Amino acid sequence: MKCIRCDTDNELQDRTGNQGRCKNCNHPFAFDPTTMKAPLNFTDRFFLKVIQDISAQNTLFFTPKQLFYFLDRRLKQKGFGSVGLLIFRYLFSNISYSIIGNITVLGIIFSVFNNFVFSTSLPWIPFGWNLFCIYYLYNLSNSQKLTFRMRQLSTTLLKILGTFLLIIGIISSFYINSILIYWLTTIIFLIAFWLGFFQQRRIAQIPQTFLITGAQMEGWLDSWARANGSVARLLPPPSNTLSPASQNNLPDPDVTAYSFDRVVVCQSDAIAQMLIANNFHFEYNCAILSISGYPQGIFDTTMQMLHRNPLLQVFAFHDCSPQDMELVYQLRTANWFPDNNIVIVDLGLSPRQILATKQGMFIQNSKASGQAAQHLPPHIRENLSQEELQWLEQGNFVELESFTPQRLMQILHRGIANSQQMDTVEDNSFILVGDRDGYIYASESFG
Repeated sequence: MKCIRCDTDNELQDRTGNQGRCKNCNHPFAFDPTTMKAPLNFTDRFFLKVIQDISAQNTLFFTPKQLFYFLDRRLKQKGFGSVGLLIFRYLFSNISYSIIGNITVLGIIFSVFNNFVFSTSLPWIPFGWNLFCIYYLYNLSNSQKLTFRMRQLSTTLLKILGTFLLIIGIISSFYINSILIYWLTTIIFLIAFWLGFFQQRRIAQIPQTFLITGAQMEGWLDSWARANGSVARLLPPPSNTLSPASQNNLPDPDVTAYSFDRVVVCQSDAIAQMLIANNFHFEYNCAILSISGYPQGIFDTTMQMLHRNPLLQVFAFHDCSPQDMELVYQLRTANWFPDNNIVIVDLGLSPRQILATKQGMFIQNSKASGQAAQHLPPHIRENLSQEELQWLEQGNFVELESFTPQRLMQILHRGIANSQQMDTVEDNSFILVGDRDGYIYASESFG
C-alpha cells in the first residue's frame, strides 16, 4: 500500500511494525484494507481519489450527502470488478469444463458444442453452466445493489453472450453434424438476447439501495481527519447564522438599489449552500435562496432586490419526491412572486424527467414516500400524468444530492441558457403547466 505523501510502498509488516505509519516519512495511514471487510475495504489512495474526483480536483465544495452518494457508487464499482475480469472468468470456466470432458480443440473453446461431451459422464455440465451464467447476469441487471452502469453492462454482456454462443453453436453443429447442438445453442441465444433486451428497457427505473451507512462514512471521515486533517472542500451543515466572513459580504445600501436577472430557489438548504460556496451566483448574476429562507442573514434584503426587477426569472430546483412537488407552486404565493408577469421555471427534478432519462439515476424507494404521494393535493395531481403519479405512488424518489456539484451546476447552466429561447417556436425544452396565466414552465429534461 502506497503512502499518499511520499508514494513509498509499504507492505503489511512495514505498516504494523511502524504502528500504522509509513516506513519512509512516518505519515500515518488512515485505512488498512487488511482490517476492513470486503467490499468495504480500501486504501488511503482510493479515498483521496474519491475526494479529488467529487471536488473536481479540489476546486468545488460538496455536501456530506454528495460525498456519501459518490463514495457508495465508487465502492460498488470496485466490488463489481472489471468487464475483462467477468469475460475471463466466463471463458476460463468453459475451457475448464472442456478439459474435464477430454474433448477436441473445438470443444475446448466451448464444450457445449462438441458431441463427444454428450457421450461422457458429464453431458449437461457445459450446457447448464452457460444457463447459469445467463441467470447470473440477469440477476446482476436486476440488482438494487448495483449502479445503473453496472446493470447496463450486465444487459450488454447478456446479448453478447447469447450472440457469441449462437455463432459458435452454428459453426460447431455443421462441423460435427449435430442438430441437437444447433437447437440447444439457439435456445440459449434466444433466452440470453431476450433477457438482455427486456432488461435494457427497464434498468434505468430500478431503485437502488446503499452499500454503506452514514455511521460508516462518519467513521471513515474521522479516521481520515486524524491522519490527514479535515477534508477542505467538505461543507458543514447549513447554519442559521452567518460567519464573520459572510457578514462582511452583506449588501451595502448602494448595492441594494440594484437587482438580479434571475434567482434559483432550492428546496434544500444544503444545495443552496453548495451553489453559493461554489460562486454560482457570481457567474450568472443570480441570487440563490432556499424555500426555508436560507441564507437567513441576507434573505430579506435579497428578496427586496429581486422584487425590483419586473423581468425577473425564477428557477425552482428540488428533489423529486411528493414533498418537493409543491415548491414551484409555493413560489407563486404572496410571500414569494405572486406577480403573473414573472416567469417561473421548474428545472426539476420531476418524475417526467426521470421517466424520460436513459442514463439512470439513483432512485430510492420507501413506503412512506408512496403513502405521501397518495395524498398529493389536487393542483399538483392534475399536472402529473398517470405514469408519473404511479411512479411516485410506488414509493420512488430521487435526491439532488445524488449528483456531484459539477453535474448540478452544469444542469443549472443548461437550464438557464435554454430558458432564454423559451418563447421561440422551435424550442420544445419546456412545457407550460398549471395556471396558464401564471407562466409556470417545466423543463422536459434534467440536463
